[in-house]
Amino acid sequence: MGSRAFKNELYGQFARIGKALSSPNRIEILDLLAQSPRTVESLANELELSMGNASAHLQVLKEGRLVETRKDGLYVEYSLADEGVGDLLQAMRGVAERRLAEIDRLVKAYLGEREEIESIGFDELAARVRAGNVVLLDVRPQPEYEAGHIAGAVSIPAEQLARRLKELPRTKEVVAYCRGPYCVFADEAVKTLRANSRKARRLEGGFPEWRSQRRPIERPIKRPIEQIKKAATRR
Repeated sequence: MGSRAFKNELYGQFARIGKALSSPNRIEILDLLAQSPRTVESLANELELSMGNASAHLQVLKEGRLVETRKDGLYVEYSLADEGVGDLLQAMRGVAERRLAEIDRLVKAYLGEREEIESIGFDELAARVRAGNVVLLDVRPQPEYEAGHIAGAVSIPAEQLARRLKELPRTKEVVAYCRGPYCVFADEAVKTLRANSRKARRLEGGFPEWRSQRRPIERPIKRPIEQIKKAATRR
């Protein structure tokens, strides 16, 4: 094999990753799988896609070796192939945020100005958790918390927070986090907490960003796929 043939084939293999990432739906699927493993039914419901369309996107991601499957009876669970795929998502988003002004305009148009919602960085949060003077609140859907969460976090999904406020101590500040910087669950949680005279801030970033920095997380024992599927259907 000559040098040119070698390079053509080598970069062709690299391009398989680019092909797999060339669809907005597939990038969103990977973003969801960075939270927790999912069945095709769960992904189709979340993205409002047909089962056939969701399956086709997953097949492309599987051919690109970005996702893996685990079968249990009639159900197939999809997950990221390894932590490097999550790191790739973080890097791609970072480049896009730096190079594409359209992203900043889009975020401001949808999320508005976030200055009124005070945030906290990872280092400060880690110090506050060690000191024991803060409650770390995961407001993602329960199956995502159960698949893995920031060490020490408690789970109250965003839609349940208003009726479960009494579970949180009034004497401590609450730091809420969710799926990432574009997720509104934490923003909504902070607004709910402050409206009820609680001191609260949102975490800058979410669970995937925390994990990508190799900070402490907890991974409970995996549940059977049937339970994951039922939980996703209830949302």
